[in-house]
Amino acid sequence: MSQLAHNFIEPDVTSDAADPSVAIRPVPRITVQAFCESADIQAAFLEAAEERRMTKAHTTVQMGGTRAAVEYYENAPTPNVIVIESLNRGAELLQELEQLAEVCDATTKVIVIGHANDVLLYRELIRRGVSEYIVAPVKAMELIVAISGLYDDPGADPVGRTIAFVGARGGAGSSTIAHNVAWMVSTVLESDVVLADLDLGFGTAGLDFNQDPVQGIGDAIYQSERLDEQLLDRLLFNCTDRLSLFSAPATLEREYDVDRATIDNIFDIVRTTVPCVIADIPHQWTGWVRSALLSADEIVITATPDLASLRNTKNLVEVLKAGRKHDALPRLVINQAGVPKRPEIPAQDFVTALEIEPAAVIPFDPQLFGTAANNGQMIAEMGAKPEIVETFAEIARIVTGRQPERVEKERGLASLLSKINLGRKGR
Repeated sequence: MSQLAHNFIEPDVTSDAADPSVAIRPVPRITVQAFCESADIQAAFLEAAEERRMTKAHTTVQMGGTRAAVEYYENAPTPNVIVIESLNRGAELLQELEQLAEVCDATTKVIVIGHANDVLLYRELIRRGVSEYIVAPVKAMELIVAISGLYDDPGADPVGRTIAFVGARGGAGSSTIAHNVAWMVSTVLESDVVLADLDLGFGTAGLDFNQDPVQGIGDAIYQSERLDEQLLDRLLFNCTDRLSLFSAPATLEREYDVDRATIDNIFDIVRTTVPCVIADIPHQWTGWVRSALLSADEIVITATPDLASLRNTKNLVEVLKAGRKHDALPRLVINQAGVPKRPEIPAQDFVTALEIEPAAVIPFDPQLFGTAANNGQMIAEMGAKPEIVETFAEIARIVTGRQPERVEKERGLASLLSKINLGRKGR
């Protein structure tokens, strides 16, 4: 009998469904084929195939269980991963897998979905080379965890989180929010972060940080076929010890028709080098923008308190909810609140329409924000009111899920300002 591949971590076969809040590595570019016997498992697998962490994998699902799989692979090569559902137990299930082993390549990994919560059976399956055994009923995220786990190298560096910032309308201030939050992640949270400016023609990250890098994300896009960590390191510009800038070309010498796979590849590489990547997404709707938003770990929508922003935010949230069923809702930041003599939609109306509480409401302050932009400084460097500085710090904590070191002992403004001053010295 051919030996079925095995690369496993023994699970608790009585455990509940996988917790979607747990960080899961995306499934690599592999082929996964499932053979189901029940409509519920088929539906779970189809749902898993549409999940953002499975977008790179080529997945198919058929009915018929192990028997259908054996018949199929008699005349076809086996894929990277086979998922088999079996209603049988004990000796009958083992006999089914003996038949599958006869037509299965030794390098193929096999996941079995069974209906018997039997630890002895599980151990026997693993002994025979099955990669994983999951007890039905199975949810989509459990399948993704199992498949991802087969390719999760315990010695590999952790994958960084991608946080996408996008404006509900042009001029909402999404880039300003993204840049100041990146600064806070590097100073207050003391974490390495890459700020990627994806507004290729009109990006302002270089201006906002008073930098003019010779190379940036445009070079990565047009050299994507040979992009690796070494080339990435040359293209990134270090603003501080912890903040690196992936600046936009910000020229109109060429048209920027970006391929979605190119953007995905860039972020795959960047995420392996730093714990946090902040993507400044332009206000447009293209295939790569949609893909970048759907694949992000966190999304922040910046809206101004007007009807167009409310409508656009609602449309964005509906698209993202449909494409990210196992992820948290986008975060909402209401910016430029309190413009004199301008009728505004109250924040509560956003809450009612979107069912999302704003992570922050930032007041209109043209003097502060305009001066910071013209000086190439962050708000925290301007000696702004503590409230606005703390607002950006709180957004940074929310989207990263982190707290600054020694936060229990040093909650005062003095601690916050001392970290900001340290970041200022690093520029």
